[in-house]
Amino acid sequence: MDDLEHVLQAVGPRLRALRQERGTTLAQLSKGTGISVSTLSRLESGQRKPTLELLLPLARAHQVQLDELIGAPVTGDPRVHMQPIKRSGMTIIPLSRRSGGLQAFKQIYPPGWPNHEFEQQVHEGYEWLYVLSGRLRLLLGPHEVFLTPGEAAEFDTRTPHASVNPDPVPAEVLALFGPQGERMHVRARPAAK
Repeated sequence: MDDLEHVLQAVGPRLRALRQERGTTLAQLSKGTGISVSTLSRLESGQRKPTLELLLPLARAHQVQLDELIGAPVTGDPRVHMQPIKRSGMTIIPLSRRSGGLQAFKQIYPPGWPNHEFEQQVHEGYEWLYVLSGRLRLLLGPHEVFLTPGEAAEFDTRTPHASVNPDPVPAEVLALFGPQGERMHVRARPAAK
C-alpha cells in the first residue's frame, strides 16, 4: 500500500474520533455541513473515499485545518506542532513549550462539558481566559460569569473556580496560566512618553 492510500484510509477513523471528541452527532454534523448522514457515516467507516468537496465543509464545521483532518504527511515545515492532550473529554493544545513561567493553551470544551458532577478547584497560580468561539460559564467562588467570543477574564487560581460549557456547541478558549505572582500585562493604551 502506498503512502496516499494509507493517508486516505486513516481519514474515516480520524473524522469519527474528531466528531465524537466534540460530542457532535451525525445528524448535527449533517445539518451544519449539508452532507447527508449516510454519506458522513460511509466516510467515517471508510466505505466512501474522502473528496475535497466533502472535506472542506467538514474542516469548517470542526474548525480545524484540512491538514489536521486528513493527517497529511509532514512536508518539511520547521514549526513545532504540539500534541493535543485529552482530559475528561476536553482537548488541551499546548501553545508554549516552557515548563515554568507563563504557559499558553488552546482549550476546546465539548458541548455540555462537563457531563458529570464537578467541584470548583483551587491551586497556586494566576489564569487569564479569552473566548474564541462558543460560550463559557466561569464559576469563581460564589460568582458566576458567562463569557462570549471576544471576552476575557483573569483571576487568582487560589479562588475556587471551574469552567463549564453550558451550550450544545463546542467552546474554544485561549488560556494563559502563570505561577503565583506572575500576572498578565494587558495595556488599554500606549504608555505616556
